[in-house]
Amino acid sequence: MLKAPATSLPPSISIWRGFVRSSLGTGVAVGARAAGALILNKLFATLAPAGGLTLLAQFQNLMALFTTLPNDGVHVGLLKYLAPLQPGSPRYRMWLGSAVGLNAAILLAGCVLLAVRGPVGWGWGSVAAFLVGTALLTGQGLLGAALLAAGKLRAYIALSVMLAALGTGGAGAALWLHFPLPVVLSSYLLAQGLTVVPALVLAARAGLLQHLRLGAPVSRTALRGLSQFLLMAVSTLLFGKAVDYVLRDYLLATFGPARTDLWQAVAKLSDNYTMVFAAVMSSVFYPRLAALAGQPRAARSYLLGVLALLAPVLAVGLGLIFACRNWLLPLLFAPHLLEARQLLAPQLLGDWAKFLSWIFIFQLTAKARTGPYVVVQAGSAAVFAALLAVLLPRFGLEGAVLAHAGRYGLLLIACGGFYLRMKNEE
Repeated sequence: MLKAPATSLPPSISIWRGFVRSSLGTGVAVGARAAGALILNKLFATLAPAGGLTLLAQFQNLMALFTTLPNDGVHVGLLKYLAPLQPGSPRYRMWLGSAVGLNAAILLAGCVLLAVRGPVGWGWGSVAAFLVGTALLTGQGLLGAALLAAGKLRAYIALSVMLAALGTGGAGAALWLHFPLPVVLSSYLLAQGLTVVPALVLAARAGLLQHLRLGAPVSRTALRGLSQFLLMAVSTLLFGKAVDYVLRDYLLATFGPARTDLWQAVAKLSDNYTMVFAAVMSSVFYPRLAALAGQPRAARSYLLGVLALLAPVLAVGLGLIFACRNWLLPLLFAPHLLEARQLLAPQLLGDWAKFLSWIFIFQLTAKARTGPYVVVQAGSAAVFAALLAVLLPRFGLEGAVLAHAGRYGLLLIACGGFYLRMKNEE
């Protein structure tokens, strides 16, 4: 009997199917983190004093200032270098041990900085709690990166679920018991830090910690390799997290906590779906793109395939959020924050452009193109600062979201233009 010849799927369909299937695999972890963030925002919007939502965001931003270098630098590089290695092998131990040493140096520098110039109103107890929580959270992040590099997606998902549950539970319990806001925020951080315990258990069960020795020498080769990613994270810290922190501080001083909560509600809504997008791209898109770093044609085909899928999907999704704004904002936050709907359209437009530009920027990370990455981050931050200087005095709070839309619209155009130029040169 003759058999019909097997038909192969078009490359774009194959890319879309693989991307969607892998994305669904991370759905539980992403859903847990998103649900935890939504519940936390709701609790702070309803139970915390006026401006509590903005103060939560400022505290989370401060956490990010201390964890960006490990998470977005050391751990991203660690994932790339551990992925092809056998756990327990000498080279595996070399990279893992060097990452631990680099993280320790970063945390020590953070300790000195916080001790010398901590936030206004912080006592030594708050400083100690913040440092301990940050150290524990960094350890959990390193172990999570090792699990992801080893392909232990289920363990990584379980860890993400525990992180979301403990952080939200700790802060929620402290709010319910009417603890002072500094205690609530410390509880939030320390509860998340406790996930380092199950992270150690999961890593040990996966065989990732075998043959490790305390006090082993740190490899200069590994430090040089990880430092490339660390430099990229420095640019993210200076031109991303630090800019956000300064902007929020300015808005608080200029418009007051209650008014700034309107902008913060829109920013928090954006953070929730940005977290989902970033988690999917980091665990699905980036590892695949990094694996194709030595195959430029296949990498380009994969990037364009994902771009063609996400551009309309993101437009529809963000459009639905805008259509539901009248009941979504009171549901997720509080009725008195409904006025924030006036700020939503520019935020959504800017986020659409931001997500698409990230697809291009991920390619720089996958290829460890430190110089171009830093230039992109610095240029984007400079444009944002210039737009804020022009738009904030004229439009007030709305100027912040208009600057956001302008910044990422221009970044997307620049990324697309640069990509086409490089393609033509090839």
